[in-house]
Amino acid sequence: MRVDAIYENAQVIGALAVLNGRIVALGEDAVALSTSRRIDLGGAHVAPGFHDAHNHMAWFGMSLTDVPLAGLNSVDEVYDAIAARAATQPPGTWIVASGYDQNKLTGGHPTRQGLDRAAPDHSVRVKHTSGHMTVVNSRVLSQVDLGHVPVGGDVVHIDGSPTGLLREQAQLLLNPLIYPTPIDDVVRGLDHASRQYLSEGITSVQEAGIGGGLVGQTPIELAAYQKAREAGVLRVRASVMVAASVLHPLEHAPSDDIEFGLDLGLHTGFGDDWLRVGAMKLFADGSLIGRTCAMHDPFEGEPDNIGYFQVPEEELATTIMRAHASGWQIATHAIGDRAISVVLDAYAAALARFPRPDHRHRIEHCAVLPPAELKRLSSLGLIPSPQGRFVNEIGDGMRAAVGPSREAWLYRLRSVLDAGCVLPASSDRPVVSGAPLLGLADMVRRRTASGVLLGPDERLTPEQALRAYTYGSAYSAFREHDLGTLEVGKLADFVALSADPLDESALDDIRVLGTVVGGDLAFEA
Repeated sequence: MRVDAIYENAQVIGALAVLNGRIVALGEDAVALSTSRRIDLGGAHVAPGFHDAHNHMAWFGMSLTDVPLAGLNSVDEVYDAIAARAATQPPGTWIVASGYDQNKLTGGHPTRQGLDRAAPDHSVRVKHTSGHMTVVNSRVLSQVDLGHVPVGGDVVHIDGSPTGLLREQAQLLLNPLIYPTPIDDVVRGLDHASRQYLSEGITSVQEAGIGGGLVGQTPIELAAYQKAREAGVLRVRASVMVAASVLHPLEHAPSDDIEFGLDLGLHTGFGDDWLRVGAMKLFADGSLIGRTCAMHDPFEGEPDNIGYFQVPEEELATTIMRAHASGWQIATHAIGDRAISVVLDAYAAALARFPRPDHRHRIEHCAVLPPAELKRLSSLGLIPSPQGRFVNEIGDGMRAAVGPSREAWLYRLRSVLDAGCVLPASSDRPVVSGAPLLGLADMVRRRTASGVLLGPDERLTPEQALRAYTYGSAYSAFREHDLGTLEVGKLADFVALSADPLDESALDDIRVLGTVVGGDLAFEA
């Protein structure tokens, strides 16, 4: 057999032969084949390509031109950064900044008054790192209808005056000013993001919400992904989760069970190896570090705050029931323990009424997970999708939000494996840094930025962490037959690393040397 390429001199597997984008032989069997292209990997350690099971690729790519706020220490530094950008832009234009975390800032959230002083002649929008809240200046606030705040959100006031902080669904008040995003802007974002992803060893992703809601960029967002692919700038494989608000009732014959979804009856799984429709994405509640997620008991130090739902509980259950009955995989954002309980109830009701094997419904983040709800999650065959990197970057804020009594429930990893669940790995980028090697280290070590060991019993072995970032993530997208392991017949997506990812002592220094997608060398350090 003559193959397209043979990658040789790799640790563990030895060699790998590629034909038509798939692995056709490994080890000595690969070396013996004929080819015109042999690539020496120089003894690199080869692993399956990393798969980020929950990220916001377009949002991340477009945010690279925002004023960066991550790493700042005070709200005054935020204002200084805004003022510096204002000095470079014409009056009347937008200044967009992103990445602030009030838990890390002396002075807390920015305010409209502070933004007014920093940029009196511009429209200013400052995005929280979680994506669940935004601060705007007075110029912007004067253009929105504060008398009609959407259900599931609020505009924060102090002494009867709005501070400029819009939380959760209240951010949709800005839509008349900023939405929809032109698809060419989305395409550029996908281009920038996928270049970055390849340099980090990422070969496939799941985009956690397109088309509407808090994270959608435009109602025609799938067209942006298709355009990016046609232009050759969608460089990693993408499964896109469709915002629940995009789905609608469908006319159908009485004997058909597809009554809720996208036009033409499209649902989870439609597409090909590069671009496909994934789960329906539904928001149940809000943010843990923003203290808006739905909790059974109050947040630490805030006896009157138990958070809230982004949609009424009855609507949540109805949407899950209809989407499940119509064949969708469902990915529901639920962070607080009360939100998780309500979502579990909704999934249980849907599965009882319309039994369906191998549904692979998910709970995104699944952040505050009590032991009793972990048992229910496992018994229903659900997939939790926590983010290991959160522990390092925002773990101190999470601990402060729940207090000592609930700390052990935060972003559980080992417990969900022990309960029999399949565990994917993801970043939720740009909420935190999205490099998988950082995520692997945090899944193994679980140290917050201040050095606290958060949930010692939730630490994974390097093997478990790597499997989550490869096979587990592929499984969560119904892609394990093509992705997630290096086997004959699977897609030739892999990463060459400078050291063994199973060696915990090497995790701080390991580097990506090369990334291969479909047998083609897409990145070389």
